[in-house]
Amino acid sequence: MPDHVHLLIQCDPQFGIHRVVKQLKGYTSQALRQEFPILKRRLPSLWTNSYFVATVGAVPLDGVKRYIEDQKGP
Repeated sequence: MPDHVHLLIQCDPQFGIHRVVKQLKGYTSQALRQEFPILKRRLPSLWTNSYFVATVGAVPLDGVKRYIEDQKGP
């Protein structure tokens, strides 16, 4: 998708999904700015502070994976 990312992540509930999201955004921002230095000058930040999380405990894992793959479009 051009303006968002779908991820399927398993994390320890004690760790907290907010920490996972923060680390992912921090790491990817740093990696992208290192690979594409123009981003440092063009964009003040690569990610917004917002995110959406949903749990999928009652859905088969294959169904979730298929849903994510289907988001790529036709």
